[in-house]
Amino acid sequence: MGLIDFILHVDSHLLALVAQYGGWVYAILFLIVFIETGVVAMPFLPGDSLLFAAGALAGVGSLDLPTLLATLFVAAVLGDSCNYLIGKRLGSAVYERDSRWIRRDHLDRAHAFFERHGGKAIVIARFMPFLRTFVPFVAGVGGMGYRRFLACNVLGGALWIAAFINLGYFFGNLPTVKENFTLALFGIILISLLPGLIAALPSRRKPEC
Repeated sequence: MGLIDFILHVDSHLLALVAQYGGWVYAILFLIVFIETGVVAMPFLPGDSLLFAAGALAGVGSLDLPTLLATLFVAAVLGDSCNYLIGKRLGSAVYERDSRWIRRDHLDRAHAFFERHGGKAIVIARFMPFLRTFVPFVAGVGGMGYRRFLACNVLGGALWIAAFINLGYFFGNLPTVKENFTLALFGIILISLLPGLIAALPSRRKPEC
């Protein structure tokens, strides 16, 4: 219930974190983004909505935008690299047996996505909840060269972080939002739901066997 509450009220929790921890909130955000992208068993942590809310906080002056962008970009790139290495070293064992921590259908979906798009999947998956956690893992299992993976990782991480944080920053700078930050929650919910809805459309039109 604590995790659900955090996801549903991410804006108010971030405000409380900034008030309580000050500059340490960058380290907290770094840790959340790193775990969400770097630990294959933790895809349910807030990603898009967290970035959007953090950007909105920068827009109202509670966080520094350049520091936020740099910190979370590094977290995103290191997270995907960690996930890739886990897949390269342990992935075969995970595929050979069922795990209570990693859903097989998520692995299969990520594998099919990676097979369809190749290196581009690393970039595209950044904007798709759950897939962004599993695709780097699958890339490691599949033996994708690390240099090629890193190039796609850096590009995807830069686009993902810049898009959602700057979008949040834009909302945070709106006069109405500055006066009442909780109004940005509607934008956070919309932004966090859109990637999942878009990702679900192809599977409904053409189910995979």
